[in-house]
Amino acid sequence: MGAQLNIKSEDAYRMASRLSEMTGDSLTTVVTKALRVELERQERERSIETQVQKMLAMGKEIRAHLRGPVSSDTSDMYDENGMPL
Repeated sequence: MGAQLNIKSEDAYRMASRLSEMTGDSLTTVVTKALRVELERQERERSIETQVQKMLAMGKEIRAHLRGPVSSDTSDMYDENGMPL
C-alpha cells in the first residue's frame, strides 16, 4: 500500500467530496490537484519575493555609490527655453 494521508476535518472531507462529485475525479486525485495548485502558487509567490529582494539589494548597492543626494530634478539637462542641452 502507498503512503497515506489522514485528514480529520469534516469540512475538508466535505469540500473534497463535493469537488470529486463535480469533476468525476477520485478523492485522492482531487486532493492531489488542489495541493499541486497551492504548492505551485506558493513557489511562484516566493520566487517573486526573492526577485524583489534581489532588486532592492541592487538598488541599495547602487545608491551606496552615488555622490550627493538623489533628486528627480532634471532642470540641469535643459536650457532656459526648455530645450535639451
